[in-house]
Amino acid sequence: MTYAGTGTDGTRPLLYLCVRPQAGAAEGEYRSFREAAHLGEDRLHAHDLVREPLPADALDTYAGFLVGGSPFNVADPTGTKTDVQRRLEADLERLADAAASGVTSGLFTCYGIGIVTRMLGGEVTRAYPEDTGPATITLTETGAQDPLFGMLPARFSALTAHKEGAATPPPGAELLATNDVCPVQAYRVGDTLYATQFHPEPTGRAFTERMVVYRDDGYFDARAFDEIAARVLGASISEPARIVRAFAARLV
Repeated sequence: MTYAGTGTDGTRPLLYLCVRPQAGAAEGEYRSFREAAHLGEDRLHAHDLVREPLPADALDTYAGFLVGGSPFNVADPTGTKTDVQRRLEADLERLADAAASGVTSGLFTCYGIGIVTRMLGGEVTRAYPEDTGPATITLTETGAQDPLFGMLPARFSALTAHKEGAATPPPGAELLATNDVCPVQAYRVGDTLYATQFHPEPTGRAFTERMVVYRDDGYFDARAFDEIAARVLGASISEPARIVRAFAARLV
């Protein structure tokens, strides 16, 4: 899952960074990001960060980065993390720092928001998990004026499934979206770094396919799979993908 080079017209493409060890979930997430961004493989490349370090020339090669979710947890004690997790978290922190500094642009989702929060000096804990399925997200006043989020309704549905989160945005970040269960749903740093706790990219169908992979990983009661999947498929979740599309449209 690694592609390189410029787009067909010579412009720099975007790079999706996979941080999922499970190949099926990773391929599905990449496909979801491509569809949400309205980009082909020539415009949105993919790199498996679980198996290969971030390329040394990534910041020069790519116009921006999309970071997906993962079964890893930022809040886990460092001593319990594998060498792979520690290495990829270091790569993501360097990338997040570059995006926060305006060197590049990045959209960090789910697991990715934890990386950014910690890098900026915020606290990520297991106190703010969310169930697998649709959740109601509310824009803040800042979010309503944001170039990416401002096109969305004041309240919209998005898909969540995570075991950690944050109570407040990290220093230097502007809160864009929230809800009662996990207060930090999205924020922006400057105008080049965005982070979301919810998943902005999948359709309901793609999300249920991901649920199959993680059925026994503690995100939901496996015995309730059919019930949760039906709730996902019945939800209207068209709005979050517009964030991905708007982010990509700024860069390619």
